Amino acid sequence: MNDADHRQFLIGNYAPPSIEIVRGEGSKLWDANGEEYLDFTSGIAVSTLGHGNPRWIEALTRQAGKLAHCSNLFSIPEQVRLAKRLVSRIGPGRMLFCNSGAEANEGLIKLARLAGSKAGGPLEGKTRILVAENGFHGRTMGALSATESPKYRKRFEPLLKGFDFAPLNDLPAFEEKIEDDTVAVLVESIQGEGGIREAEDEFLQGLQKICREKQVLLMLDEVQSGIGRTGDFLGYQKAGISPDAVALAKGLGGGFPIGAFWVEESWSDLFEPGSHGTTFGGSPLACSVAHAVLDVIEEEGLVESVRKKGSVFKEGLSRLAQNYPKFVSNVRGRGFMLALVMTEDPGKFIEALRKKGLLVVAAAGNCVRFLPPLTSDLTEIEKALHVTEAVLKTLQTKPRA
Repeated sequence: MNDADHRQFLIGNYAPPSIEIVRGEGSKLWDANGEEYLDFTSGIAVSTLGHGNPRWIEALTRQAGKLAHCSNLFSIPEQVRLAKRLVSRIGPGRMLFCNSGAEANEGLIKLARLAGSKAGGPLEGKTRILVAENGFHGRTMGALSATESPKYRKRFEPLLKGFDFAPLNDLPAFEEKIEDDTVAVLVESIQGEGGIREAEDEFLQGLQKICREKQVLLMLDEVQSGIGRTGDFLGYQKAGISPDAVALAKGLGGGFPIGAFWVEESWSDLFEPGSHGTTFGGSPLACSVAHAVLDVIEEEGLVESVRKKGSVFKEGLSRLAQNYPKFVSNVRGRGFMLALVMTEDPGKFIEALRKKGLLVVAAAGNCVRFLPPLTSDLTEIEKALHVTEAVLKTLQTKPRA
């Protein structure tokens, strides 16, 4: 890796990289020096099928040779079929495709504003959106405005007005914050960047009840927790609720950029010609790759598989937490969206895991996220647990300075 070129030609919004990744296969990655790694980052919950999946490659190359892009000025059969498949998994409604999770959440924000601007509608004149504290919804200015953490907001203010915040899982606080001018509530079923904090089933069920009573839109951000990662197709489905809108991205394309949002049938007419648009969203290429992802998920039973293997993985991490309480205070999450909550900053711990061939990613609150591809097997999970324990053992036996 040429550090000088990296620093000279790339803007420094990311920390200096420790390794240069050049190849992947399944759950493994290799760097420029030929070192092998077990990839339990999945590109931050993106590489649903791992790396180099033959079905994914075949769909990409076949469609690239046929038609990559044509514009949403025309009907795109791959897009229509993908919308139909997603609607069948979410509920009666309609889809709008985009390129990323931030864009999908921007779409939800615009949906809320459209609902409040509809003359004679039940939400007429309402503009404020209530969001969970500690959440993360993207880095575009609208999505950033819906993100409470000063870490992300600092130096970009003034942001878009009209957002209020309440603690996740605190139903009375949410009910109190829903005022006469509140048009929508937006939460993640599991906060990813916020430290793998789950929205409890009872909280989501109670939130839906309150939103129905107060005629407020309930919107779910499933960008990181969707597409099978939690052991349900979408994270909120475990609670048995029916939201008004859902944002998707990351795992939907398995490595190819695609985002989308679903709007429940009764609200789906709010978007009219000219009210929103995207140049690249829902292209034939992006949608064909997403079809391949869904095909493999369905044919290989990956949602149920993740639920079972994720339970084994969480049990193993919980055992490590019990055995090494000096370093690990808790385990959070479900499926293949798990985290060790460390007792101190996990930077050196993550670096030590990398040096032993395991790639993971940090999150807020001293968390270490484990986000394996949905195709990872039990042998790879056991290897990840073994490496993690080996590093914990080293820390435990390390003499104090």
